[in-house]
Amino acid sequence: MSKVQIFGQFGPGIIMASSAVGGSHIIASTQAGAYYGYQLAWFIIIVNLLKYPFYRFAFDYSAQHGKSVLQGYGEKGKGYLWLFLVFNLFATVVNVAGGTLLSAVLLALLLPVELPLNVLNILVLLSFLFLLFAKQYQNLDRVSKLIMCSLSIITLIALVMAWQQPSVPLPTDFVETSPWTIAAIPFLIALMGWMPAPMELSVSASLWVVEKRRLDANYQGKSLLDFNTGYMVTIVLALMFMALGAMVQYGKDITPLSGGKFVHQFVDMYALSIGEWSRWFIAFIAFVCIYGTTIVAVDGYSRCNQQAVFLLKHGTKSAVPINEVLLRYWIMGACITAFVLIQFFSNAVGKMIPFAMAASFVSAPVFAWLNFNLVKQEKTTSTWLKILAICGLSYLILMVVIYFWVM
Repeated sequence: MSKVQIFGQFGPGIIMASSAVGGSHIIASTQAGAYYGYQLAWFIIIVNLLKYPFYRFAFDYSAQHGKSVLQGYGEKGKGYLWLFLVFNLFATVVNVAGGTLLSAVLLALLLPVELPLNVLNILVLLSFLFLLFAKQYQNLDRVSKLIMCSLSIITLIALVMAWQQPSVPLPTDFVETSPWTIAAIPFLIALMGWMPAPMELSVSASLWVVEKRRLDANYQGKSLLDFNTGYMVTIVLALMFMALGAMVQYGKDITPLSGGKFVHQFVDMYALSIGEWSRWFIAFIAFVCIYGTTIVAVDGYSRCNQQAVFLLKHGTKSAVPINEVLLRYWIMGACITAFVLIQFFSNAVGKMIPFAMAASFVSAPVFAWLNFNLVKQEKTTSTWLKILAICGLSYLILMVVIYFWVM
């Protein structure tokens, strides 16, 4: 089997992985290692495990039935679609704006000339339109695979470089900080919010599965391998970024990654520890992560909003058309509204991203319940997946209650 054929087996799983490896890895996973060393390694694994069923349900449903979970929601009643659409429209604006703003800030670190931040925001958004306007799914598929391959390789290189640096003993007066305190809950919520990705992207993934099935008649038998591969890659990369944070910053007297300049602090953290020569390299890793996440979000959110509105208007008995022209308008709408929101947050990157992560976590039980409610009666759904889903849903609801109680 040729390399082209091997890569051709994958699609929506890798696209979803590309959407996952962004803020949750560059920001939250790195901070987890920087603040708490390796204490949160098992926590990251468990969080991903408890969210696993809800992404898997979306993949399985669309692979088996050849239709999106949105169509399944609609068959249960319009109320399900309205519930999804309200939450998803909010997530579209907040998450696309956050990703675009971060991409623009990182792009500024890579360019040899200085450009105004708003110009960079526009360039990033225009690049999304350029890549997604023609053959949207095919281009997204190619870009995602390229990003994930590049990201995995360069992250591994960065990890090896950090590991080879001479180890510095922890200060004698160093006191290990515990993440298992009330004060740490806001950080844990942010860490869980985009880990591995915002829960609503499971719905986007179901639309990509439908599109992949349309282009590849044999995809149904490959969908589980595609999904599990992408999901495993996100967990491994999350642990790698946590290890990078632990190796480079844990126990050292470096300003915590917070505030409006945290992107620059992130790059400085590595440049100070690995060497000034690595500054551009680390900035490039961060840019690839965030850009890949955001372009997938633009496509995924737009597809979901378009189809949800269509189903509300025409009902689930109508065939859902593949209207790429209309999808372009939704993509443009996502980019424009995100740009408008950026104008209010351009000087507060450090506040916007934790807010977006927390908002994703608070809404996660809604999307998780929608997916579970859709497949829980199906005979093809494994008993162990249902049990894991009940545990996961209980955990999500409990953590949201705790979050509001603490806040």
